Amino acid sequence: MEFGVFILAQQRGYHQSSQQVINNAVEQTVAAEQAGFDTAWYAEHHFNNYSLCPSPLMMVAHCAGLTRRIRLGTAVCVLPLYHPARLLGEIGFADTVSNGRLDLGIGSGYQKFEFDRFGVELDHSHALFAEFYDVLQAGMREHIFSYSGEHLKMPPTAIAVRTVQKPMPPIWVTSGHGETLGRAIRDNHNLFVTALLNGLDAIKALRERLEGIAAKEGRSIDDTHFGFLRCAYASDNDSEITSYLDNARFQRRLSESLKFRRAQSDDGYLIKEEAGPNDMSLETMRANLPVGSVNQVIDRMLEEISILKPTHIALQTQLGDFDQRTMLRQIELWGSRIIPAIRKELKSGHAARGKSAGEAVSA
Repeated sequence: MEFGVFILAQQRGYHQSSQQVINNAVEQTVAAEQAGFDTAWYAEHHFNNYSLCPSPLMMVAHCAGLTRRIRLGTAVCVLPLYHPARLLGEIGFADTVSNGRLDLGIGSGYQKFEFDRFGVELDHSHALFAEFYDVLQAGMREHIFSYSGEHLKMPPTAIAVRTVQKPMPPIWVTSGHGETLGRAIRDNHNLFVTALLNGLDAIKALRERLEGIAAKEGRSIDDTHFGFLRCAYASDNDSEITSYLDNARFQRRLSESLKFRRAQSDDGYLIKEEAGPNDMSLETMRANLPVGSVNQVIDRMLEEISILKPTHIALQTQLGDFDQRTMLRQIELWGSRIIPAIRKELKSGHAARGKSAGEAVSA
């Protein structure tokens, strides 16, 4: 089981400067490496405070010089917002300066707010993604390649700085479309999935959906490497847990506002935090998510892992204006106690035999 930190780089208000947000993201990356996490993931968004990372590949390149072991991932590059020739060159550069530590997450995007400002039709996003997918693989596999599609045309082209990892870095695909996920499975790439802020029933439904998509490709989902993006927090301090949940709800409120075209702003930048039709109480979120004491979080994570069977857990660590020093301590706690305990229990199978992992850790 691999573990990563997912860094959204959010700004909940002007009490946070953009420099502070980005510096916190970098600091969390360094802390994650020191704590033993496998990967640091960086989001991509534009033009508002939902996420301040406009280029995950730039984050990878910068953090490559501050770290030595941890893998650095894009989660995700929104393909329709790029030109493929430039993106291929930047992928090669990021993999080179990180000495082959790049994990390349790609997606089609969903925020019309962003697409409008790039002059790209959101309705074309999945068709553009499919063609980009072809171009990226051709550009990384072949010394000279060309492409002719409905939306993209490239004459014979060579990419000067090629990836260190051959033929390409690990590719991770996220999408709400089953056909796109099916193609990733068919191409032996990795998936990134989430149950949002929902609980065990949603995780069971997600597992069933993935099994169905894989079956259509004549595959078993157990043969596919896939990561699970999750909000989780361990503490005996109730106010810390409440703050984390409140910031997780803030993240979801903004995401839904942007996705469902309900984004409102007084100044054209800061998105108003407004409850939507899928809004949850903090009590419901507490019941749905792995939050609580260290032992409670270990047991709940093991239960979720037993249902979904992912091979990677990406922990959301930079939500809203959650206190940075507190989150750095949380990252260290996961590295020193929670991750080792989960790995030990998965290896030994104690949890499956009826004795909780929390009890085993305490014993």
